[in-house]
Amino acid sequence: MGWPAEWPWHRPAQVRVDVARIDRDRILKAAQKYLQEPPHTITEYASSRSAGGPHEYFSEGDYWWPDPDNPDGPYIQRDGMSNPDNFIAHRQALIRLSVLVPALASAYRITHKDEYAAQAAKHLKAWFLDEQTRMYPHLKYAQAIKGHVTGRGTGIIDTLHLVEVAVAIPALEGSGALRVEEWRGIRNWFREYLEWMTTHPYGIVERDARNNHATCWVLQVAAFAQLVGDRDRLEFCRKRFKETLLPGQMAADGSFPEELRRTKPYGYSLFNLEAMAGICQLLKTTQDDLWQYRRADGRSMRKAMEFMFPYIADKTKWPFPRDVMYFEGWPVRQSSLLFAGLAFAEPKYISLWQKLNADPTDAEVIRNFPIRQPVLWVR
Repeated sequence: MGWPAEWPWHRPAQVRVDVARIDRDRILKAAQKYLQEPPHTITEYASSRSAGGPHEYFSEGDYWWPDPDNPDGPYIQRDGMSNPDNFIAHRQALIRLSVLVPALASAYRITHKDEYAAQAAKHLKAWFLDEQTRMYPHLKYAQAIKGHVTGRGTGIIDTLHLVEVAVAIPALEGSGALRVEEWRGIRNWFREYLEWMTTHPYGIVERDARNNHATCWVLQVAAFAQLVGDRDRLEFCRKRFKETLLPGQMAADGSFPEELRRTKPYGYSLFNLEAMAGICQLLKTTQDDLWQYRRADGRSMRKAMEFMFPYIADKTKWPFPRDVMYFEGWPVRQSSLLFAGLAFAEPKYISLWQKLNADPTDAEVIRNFPIRQPVLWVR
């Protein structure tokens, strides 16, 4: 007889972790440094290959290269191998925003010092409000491919780095760093982007992907919908996680087959798990805790963590091929360990989380490590 879709298994005793105390020194060290950093938005960087204007985000697909047999022709794909000559300046600027604002918001949360909130507000205004420097709320020209497309749905994964920015914004709102209409304007930007990514054909294609791209689409929609109070889309994300992501991406043993068949199976498995953990953490309620949800066939976040934990604890045990690039940079302080450790009252997850590197310096690792300030996520 199969398990019920939501088997009422025993919930673990509550475990508490003082994330603010653990991360206090690293948060304040970063935030103090970022007090001197001026905003830099996409309008400062241009590419002649972009089909968009100065306020429109542009990037090029990582794994696309000139064809040696036709150097001036359409690019060809080399999966897992990043072309260092492709345009990524807009992505780098976005990642910089995603590092600075959450760190400053975390510092404000734990100290209540207005200087941190005021500095974060400068960056938010530059990106989302200032008519001279703001980014338009769409991604029509992301991950373009020379000779093929001027943009594509795959590019929506680039705004994964707005997720923790969206999570950080409520932590700043008691500071008075922005006027009421400015807070409203920032939320309106996210509301417009949320509408675009859930209705534009690129967004639909990304939603229906079969791998980490679909997971990251749901994580983004969940974060932006939570920020703007869109209950319908929040409920859509809960349903999507249960009915599409888990059955569509997870094997019976808790692995992610679509990630394992890539040229970077270890990094992509960690990345997809991290995105799923973010979804569960954002969307959990007392009535509907996605951490405790279990499919009739046993697939669940508990199963995913049980599969991946031994290989986070000891990468040498990884039974699949090594990643073709950046294998040495993983793992880092995966938030999935903390969130799951709290959800399942599993001390070994939390203990390992505390031991791992919280502040990697490799640009590619940072790019695939979107949750860096868990103090903003744990409540």
